Amino acid sequence: DPRQKGSSTQNFGQVVPSGLSKKWNVYGQRSLKIYQELMQQGDFTLKQGGSLYVASDEDELMLLEELSERHLQAGYTCISLTKKGVLDRFPDLNESYVKGGLFYPQEMSVNPLEFVHRFTNYLAEKNLVTVKYGQSVVSAAETSAQCQVETETGQSFTAEKIIICCGYTFNLLYPEVFKTSGIIISKLQMMITEPQPEVKLQANILTGLTIRRYESFTECGSFSAIKTPERLIPYKEAGIHILFKQENDGSIIIGDSHEYGHFNQREEMGDHSRADFDELILGEAGRIVNFKIAPIARKWAGFYGQHPDDIFVYQADKNIRIITGIGGKGMTSSAGFAEQSIQNLYEL
Repeated sequence: DPRQKGSSTQNFGQVVPSGLSKKWNVYGQRSLKIYQELMQQGDFTLKQGGSLYVASDEDELMLLEELSERHLQAGYTCISLTKKGVLDRFPDLNESYVKGGLFYPQEMSVNPLEFVHRFTNYLAEKNLVTVKYGQSVVSAAETSAQCQVETETGQSFTAEKIIICCGYTFNLLYPEVFKTSGIIISKLQMMITEPQPEVKLQANILTGLTIRRYESFTECGSFSAIKTPERLIPYKEAGIHILFKQENDGSIIIGDSHEYGHFNQREEMGDHSRADFDELILGEAGRIVNFKIAPIARKWAGFYGQHPDDIFVYQADKNIRIITGIGGKGMTSSAGFAEQSIQNLYEL
């Protein structure tokens, strides 16, 4: 591509370690520290507005209380809020929806359309990386002396080691590996409103359906006792949970849904939005906030690869490693995971 696309620009832009499993929360917390350091270097659209989980019933409230206790014991700061506490801080939420909340003040957000580009430009300007756009790598090989990659334009590059981070492109390099990898692809639907500067959401807003979905809550002891209300069954079947995130211009990202398929079905899934999913998303979003969601300025589909083991790491050769399929936790945990991966690569 002429510049980065794919999962890095198609996501919500929320950095929320609170929603991750115990294992990945560690990488998420490290990512927060890396992002905090990055904020001192320039404008990468990073904002530390925190994250708010909003419970809409007693089951969701019970899960918030359990997660709060677990995170506080682990030293991860969070603040339990009563219904009044939530509405005092976030008056744009519907009083009838809110039963209580859990707030993580250290969590962040970014503008997904800008972040990765500004970050890459920064690295290039500092001469820390060389970036080559507009050409695919079509082969990677290792000899006794070095590793080498070749591009579709015939250029060759050599290196001590190669890391292949191919997003959801699985047909160019090592296709035979990916055929048996167990990777699947997920399609998400999101939308963004016209600017609404009068609305002040400030934090990442994660709602009851999120509490019923995210890994951190599924690890809670009481999660198995939670029943899905009949009204929410269509949302569960469509993989829908409701998130809100406000951009600097006042526009608000709303979503999202999850459809799953074999990794080679990306084209069949298409880039279009399903009207039935949009109707469900907007219907539930309207129950949660007390401002007008319409008009919607834009809708889009995002994609990512994911693996049953949380990520796909494969040693293709002694000095060639494939790392992909991080799923929906990339924006939150990839900085910390990348750091650990480089250390592992060189056994530091």
